[in-house]
Formats: sequence, structure tokens, C-alpha cells
Amino acid sequence: MYKRKQVQKSYLTLTKVLYALLPVLLVGNVAFAQHVVTGTIRDSKGQALPGATIIVRGTKSATVADADGNFRISVSVEPPFFLRATFVGQKPQDFQVLRFENTPVQLTLVEDDLLEEIVVTARRRSEIAQEVPIPITVIGGQAAENAGAFNVNRLKELVPSVQLYASNARNTTLNIRGLGSTFGLTNDGIDPGVGFYVDGVYHARPAATSTDFIDIEQIEVVRGPQGTLFGKNTTAGAFNITTRKPSFIPSSKAELSFGNYNFIQAKATITGPIAKDLAAKISLSGTQRDGTIWNPVEERKYSGQNNLGLKGQLLYAPSDELEILLSGDASFQHPAGYPLVVAGITTTERSAYRQYAEIVSGATGLGYQLPKINPFSREIYTNTPWRQNQSIGGISLNIDRKIGNGTLTSTTAWRFWNWDPTNDRDFTEFSALTKSQGNSRHDQYSQEIRYAGNITSKLSGVVGVFVLGQNLQGLDQTEEVGSDQWRFVQTSNTGDQARYSTPGLLDNFGIKTNSTIKSLSAAVFAQADWEFINHLHILPGIRFTYDKKDVDYDRQTYGGLQTTDPVLLKLKGDVYKNQAFNTSTDNNNLSGNLTLAYRPLDKFNAFATYSTAYKPVGVNVGGLPTTSTGEADLSVAVVKPEYVQHYELGIKSKPIAGALLNVTAFNTDIKDYQTNVQSPQLGVNRGYLANAEKVRVKGLEVDGSYQLQKFLTLNAAVAYLDGKYEKFTNAPLPLEETGHTEVIDGVSTQVAFKDASGGRLPGISKWNISGGAEVSTAGNLISKSGRFFIAADVSYRSDYSSNPTPSKVLVVDAYSLLNGRLGFRSDKFSIFVWGRNITDTNYFEQLQAAAGNSGLYAGVLGDPRTYGATLRLGF
Repeated sequence: MYKRKQVQKSYLTLTKVLYALLPVLLVGNVAFAQHVVTGTIRDSKGQALPGATIIVRGTKSATVADADGNFRISVSVEPPFFLRATFVGQKPQDFQVLRFENTPVQLTLVEDDLLEEIVVTARRRSEIAQEVPIPITVIGGQAAENAGAFNVNRLKELVPSVQLYASNARNTTLNIRGLGSTFGLTNDGIDPGVGFYVDGVYHARPAATSTDFIDIEQIEVVRGPQGTLFGKNTTAGAFNITTRKPSFIPSSKAELSFGNYNFIQAKATITGPIAKDLAAKISLSGTQRDGTIWNPVEERKYSGQNNLGLKGQLLYAPSDELEILLSGDASFQHPAGYPLVVAGITTTERSAYRQYAEIVSGATGLGYQLPKINPFSREIYTNTPWRQNQSIGGISLNIDRKIGNGTLTSTTAWRFWNWDPTNDRDFTEFSALTKSQGNSRHDQYSQEIRYAGNITSKLSGVVGVFVLGQNLQGLDQTEEVGSDQWRFVQTSNTGDQARYSTPGLLDNFGIKTNSTIKSLSAAVFAQADWEFINHLHILPGIRFTYDKKDVDYDRQTYGGLQTTDPVLLKLKGDVYKNQAFNTSTDNNNLSGNLTLAYRPLDKFNAFATYSTAYKPVGVNVGGLPTTSTGEADLSVAVVKPEYVQHYELGIKSKPIAGALLNVTAFNTDIKDYQTNVQSPQLGVNRGYLANAEKVRVKGLEVDGSYQLQKFLTLNAAVAYLDGKYEKFTNAPLPLEETGHTEVIDGVSTQVAFKDASGGRLPGISKWNISGGAEVSTAGNLISKSGRFFIAADVSYRSDYSSNPTPSKVLVVDAYSLLNGRLGFRSDKFSIFVWGRNITDTNYFEQLQAAAGNSGLYAGVLGDPRTYGATLRLGF
């Protein structure tokens, strides 16, 4: 309680400090004034527009209308000049001022179109979304916040084609259309196939998706390969997130939310000029929530939230031709862990002696009771504390220089990631696999230079170069077993195997791994847009990429019984053994795309695309499986690159006034698909990477929206996905088939792999549906004019496989989620109540087998019902 009060006090103090800075910014804004223009701004019905923004075009002079629509603005240029007036729901308009007058000017704005034209930068220049021949979903920052999506994990409920599964920040799978990253435990040696960009900066680690959004302008989810437009290869798509830039108009805003589970979230932003042509912005965000999972053993709650994020920016804009943006951000997360709950026990094909029930509580077992199988009681009984401490951030410098009919952009960035976890990977109170700590440190340096613009009235394009250097270190990454582990690895109680019960043999026996992956990725890319016939465009794109990775891997054992007995040493070595290797690998690739787009009307845009892409070579740094002689299998240290062929047909349309309807059909073929394999060997607990020979994902996406004046807003999206292994002849056995034997050359032989060709890919629901509605009406609250609203959104995902090889038990059942909100909003003031998972649906986000594949499996639980209230203020 004391800690929570201190956090609340800190948030309130911070907000007061930020607001105290506002007068300083206001003074800075008028320091360069030479003339003052006064006036009034109203709508077409004569109603005042309080909070409307008025800017002197070509300068940084700006102001905001008061409660009666009156304004005063400092002008440092001589007439004639233009005043630019904007207000939410009204069309932005320019008003020419021919001379300075003693009488106030009268400005009138007319209501905006019913359907807002959304501007995107997916092709590295500002364009209207419906005119871009790319399937893209755009979510405004305010819309995301209203829906309670303050990070990417919550955003997935709004975009059916997005799949995000995470057991913690490090073990995050971010996919679009089921492709992008390996499903399950993360292996640091593989690159993501979904690009994640914030303000033009590529974020290499999937953990970046777990941080809270800070002052987001909008989020663009681009589907399909986009390697000819974005710096890093994107075989499945990209998230292009834009934050609001510093403004020369002084302003500040604050938000405070409270909810059940002692949820509290505070956000604050302040921006304004600090010198001529120089503006600044500071944004902060903090989130606290108690855990939703109880551990009676420790008397402690887990799966809570403890996030703090901050971002600072300086914008230098001496003219309309040059803009320099310096940004720095950092996020810190120290939650009370994200444990998995025991989800079930299944029978494998191993002998009766090696079944989980016999190991734990049978006549030859450890003498425990079987774990409680009631996952939705939200209780765990682990005996190792869970911890997922993370810090992530960086600095970037973005320079935009207008040259001719385009813009030359340079983006330079450095980013870091520190990861400090502790996990109990036997998921029980037994002392089996007691500790799993994948401590990591990551640094990345990136440089992108590109030119985007119009060459002629019929020809435009993008050309650029991109370089990314990474240094990813595993620092004393630890796996440790305890006094109960002997029974899980013992195959019989006769012969040498009987000596596994030697007291202390495996007590605190483990491995510490130190690894380094130094990687370099460099690319040259270009794409053109040529209207070679009226309304018919051809868009060729090309990309050349070079990738190099150098790996140093060293794993050393420690602990356990210190002995010289060769039998006992061999038994210990069968559990963990030293491994070390060095390898260097590189490859290059030429890929591209070709799009035909036909846009005869503003209300219709049809396109067809063929593209190729690739994901670079991977390396295994999670432990290698062993050969029949017990040595590390170095043949799987390097994983072949993925090669993608992609076909797409799409239509974007405005069928009636106020409506959008978009349809996309696609087919993606992947050769040498990089997948994660969970081995039954304990020494590769994190799994290792392998290649499936051929994978295919095909599907259909339909999304639309409708707006009836300001009264009613509807949106819906449906994605049908069919993803399967076309050929995967060496797939790992699913959990329930572990121990499977086949007759080979007349001998009954235990096998570890199977032919999974035709099986479905993990993490892909065949049907993904989302929809939302909002009804609002004009009104007043506490002398504030605005709109009262009620809104709801629903999402549905059909069942999906939660294992690299299709499994009968590791299948996540279909589920639906309902969210809602009710309240009042205006331009500078909003208050509303909200609820997420209102029906309190019990559901898993992921299932995974416990290490060793003895029959136990655990799950990642989705959040229970949460509810609360939010207050927003703008100044």
C-alpha cells in the first residue's frame, strides 16, 4: 500500500512540475512578436470553437482560441500572409490577411467530411491510405488509447491479421498473417520477419512490443513483404508507429486511470517552443497493477504490471525545407513476473515408468501429489520466484531536407535492451527444473538514408540504403535443476540408471552460458510508382541485402555431486554437458516486387502484387541437441535463410457516402521456413531452430467502416487464414507422441521426429474477427461542450495449434472478448468508464510442454475481467 501511495504521489508531483513549466513556454512563444492579430473563430452555424488552433503559415507563430472562440496571435511577418485554422471535426482552412487591421478578423470553419481521409507514411511519404496499393490498417493514437490498447499486445484485438503471443517480454512472437517469428520460446539467433518501427527507427528485439505507447500519433499495420520500402527485411509486414512531434504551439495534457486489481496509469506530455525555431516535448507514462495469479507457497501475486516510460524530443525547424528531430526514450519494467500455470497432464508413448504421473506420485515416484489441474483458479505453486526485469531505450537523430519535389531523410539511431529474468520451468513446487534465466544485453546501431518524392507528375518513388549492426550477448544465462530432477531423467531403476538416485547427484546442477552474436545487415532498396497509362500504375521495387553473423558460444556446467566415479559423471553428462562453438556465416539476397494498381475513381483502387523476400540466416544459441555419441550436433548450429514468394490481390473502395470497404486475397509460399523445435532433451530446454522445407499461408481479409454523421461509427474486419506445412519431413514429435517407436530394418527403434507435412502452422487461427460500434450525441458537461458516447468492440479467434508440430493436446480453444466504454469527451476534456473482457472469459494465449516432454504442459493465461475509469485533460 505504501509503495502504491508513493507511486501515486510521484505521478501527481510530476504533473504539477510539467504544468508549472507551461508559462515559461508561453513566454518563449511571444518573445519574437512584432504585430498582434485578434479575431474570433466559429463554425458554419455561428457557434464558437474553443480550443481551435490558428497558425501563421510559414512561421512558428500559433495560438489557441479561448472559451468564446476569441484569439490573439503574434505575427512576425508582413502582409500578405495566411492564417491556418484547424479544429476537430472541421475542415482545416487557410485565410489570407492582406493588411493589419484594428478590427478583429472573423474566421469560419465548415464541418469536415463524414469520412476522414487518413494520411499514412507506409511508403515513406505522406499519402491517403485508401490510395496506397498496400493492405494497411491504421489506428489513431487516441483510438488505441480509447480502446485500452496501451501496448501492441492489446492492439492485436483490433487487427485480426495480427498475432502476438508472449509468455514474457523476451519470449514474444509478433506475426502478421501467421508469419514473422518462430512460435514459442524465443531464440536470439533468429531475426523477426515483422518490422517494428517507431518514428522511422527499426527496433530489432521483440521485447520492444511490450513497452507502453507514449504520446502516439498513429499506428500503421502494413501487411505482406515490404522490403523495398523499409530499412530491414520484412517478410510478413511491419508496424510503423509514429509519435507526435514537438509543437511550436504551447500545450500540455495529462491522463489518469484507475481500475480493479489496483490498476493505476498516469500519462503526461508538455510541448512548446524554447527558442526561435526550436521546440521541445517531454512525455511520461507509468502503469501499475497488482498481479492476477496467486502463489500460496510464496503468498505473493504474479502477472502484474510495473512500467515506467519517458520520451524527450527536440525539433529544430528553421524553414519549411529543413527539419531536425532529436529523440531519446527509455522504458523500465519490473513486474512481479509472468508465470505459466499448469494446464494439464497427458500420457506420452514412453514406458509406464516414464509417465509424468508415475514419476511424481507412482509407486516408483517422488512421493508427491500430482499438481493441481485447475488453471483458471489462477494459482501457481512454484518454488522459484519469477522475475522479468527489463530496460529498453535509445537515441535517434532524424533529418528531413526537402530537395526538389521530394525529401531526403537521414535516420541515425542507437538502441539498447537489458533483460534480467528468473523462471521456474518445471511449473511446480518440485525441485526439478528450478531455474531458467536468459539474461541478455543487446545494442544496435542503425543508419538509413533515403530519398522519397515526385520525379515527374507521373513518376514518384523511394530509394535508400540501410545499415544495421547488432551486438547481442547472453550473460551467464542459467539453467539449473534440483534434487527431484533425477527421477525425470531416469529411464529405469536397474543397472547404471538406478544410480541416478545417488543422494545429491543433481542437486543445484546446471549450466551457465555466455554467448555473443555480432551481426551486420546492409541493404540498398528502391521502389517506383509510374502512371504509364491514365489511372493505371506500375510499381516495381528491388532490394539487395547482405547479412553476416559471427557467433561465439560457450556453455559450462556447475554444481551437483562432485565425484570422480565415471558412471556418475556420465549420468550427469546425459543431463547437461559443456558445449562450445564458434561460427561465422553470411549470405546475400536480391529480392523485389511488382505491383499493378488501377484507380479510375477516387472511390476505387484495385491492385495486384507479386513479391519475393527473405529472412536472413539464423544461428542457434539456445543449446544444441546431441548426437548419438553425446556430442553437440554442430550440423544444426546454423539455420538456412527463409525465401518467400508472395501473391496478392486487393480492392479498396468507398461504396457509399461515409463507408469504406477493403478486400485482400493473398498466398505466401516459404522455402526453408525457420521454426522452433522443442527437444525432449533437457539440455536444449529453450528449443533450437530448424528449417521446414516448405510452408504455405493463404487467406482472405475484409475490413470496412461506416460513419453516419457524428452519431454512429461502425467498423468490422474478418481475416481467414490457412497456414500449413507443405513439406516438413523432420518435424519434432508432439508431446503426446514422445517416446514413439517404429520398426526400422527389423528393429524396434525409438524416434524423435516425424513427417508433419500437411499439418497446420502454430499460432494461426483459421478465423479472426473484430468489430466495434460507437454511438454519440452532442451535450455539455461542467460547462464543457462535447459529446456523450457509448462504445464497444468485440474480437474472436478460432482455435489454433500451440506447438511447432500439430498436437492433440497443445491446442488453444477458440475464444471471444468483449470490451466497452461509456463517457463524455471534448477537445480538452474527457472522462469515461471502461471494461475489458467484460464477460470474464477464461482463455489461454499459449500452451507449451514442460522441459523433458514427460507429459506436463503449462499455459499463458489471458487477462480476466478488468474495469476502471479514465480522466483526460488538455491545456
